[in-house]
Amino acid sequence: MKARLYQKYVDEVVPALKAQRQYTNVHQVPRIQKIVVNMGVPASLEKSALDDAAKDLTMITGRKPAISKSRHSIANFKLREGQAIGCHVTLRRDAMYEFFDRLVSVTLPRIRDFRGLSARKFDGRGNYTFGIADQTIFPEIELDKIKRQQGMDVTIVTSAPTDAEARDLLRLLGFPFAESK
Repeated sequence: MKARLYQKYVDEVVPALKAQRQYTNVHQVPRIQKIVVNMGVPASLEKSALDDAAKDLTMITGRKPAISKSRHSIANFKLREGQAIGCHVTLRRDAMYEFFDRLVSVTLPRIRDFRGLSARKFDGRGNYTFGIADQTIFPEIELDKIKRQQGMDVTIVTSAPTDAEARDLLRLLGFPFAESK
């Protein structure tokens, strides 16, 4: 069974974008290609910090994260080459749509004083990246078992060639952009 958000994309978003942007072919309509969730861990913390971050990311995404290692040694940061510095998960297809649906409908509204995310965080190629300061806004995380506050970055990669097309796609999918003044 396909994800609820994918059905919305096929039934509502594609026809709306075709009419709005005058696309002649259904393959011209932008779509979400993948979502990357990244948690960085300071190199100065003990090894259990990375394990805790990986465990939390597994609970949030439902996938086992890949461990990111440093490429260079930087003495000022007490960083050695090959040292584990974070973890990331790449979500595609059904898992991506399920995560996006939970993010938009459940998780983001749990942020205190949430008024929407900035529409200016596009990278110029149709991809949107934003940060979440605390992992406890996700309902999968048990507050009693948290040892330290951990933030994360979420990148939504789209096939849209411009930021305006990607913004229209995400807005039609229900992404909560802040109202610009």
